[in-house]
Amino acid sequence: MVSSGDVALTVCPELADDELDELFGASWPGHRPRSFGPVLARSLAWVAARRGGRLVGFVNVAGDGGVHAFILDTTVHPDERRRGLGVRLVRAAAEEARARGAEWLHVDYEPQLESFYARCGFRPTAAGLMRL
Repeated sequence: MVSSGDVALTVCPELADDELDELFGASWPGHRPRSFGPVLARSLAWVAARRGGRLVGFVNVAGDGGVHAFILDTTVHPDERRRGLGVRLVRAAAEEARARGAEWLHVDYEPQLESFYARCGFRPTAAGLMRL
């Protein structure tokens, strides 16, 4: 666990569906409650941020079983934004992915998030996308 400014980051803690749903509901308009267990069971790792026991941030890392890993669901509670927590979460996730054998870390994002992910250490690349 890494603590800074009363926000503690933890790698792969147990997380309840209701606390993830609360965070996602506050952060993402239109979020519908779901079961996160099957997603986390297949994840390479995830990082959670807590302030005073309350979940205030989350990022998931999916892996391909080889050298590629993927950042998913980067989420910071609206009350905690613009303080560097998202960057801390993504950098912690990158370190954990490296420690677990990943050599490449990928992320997809919308154009308005390019500067955020640049601060995290990503550079833009050309990629393809198919909606299924």
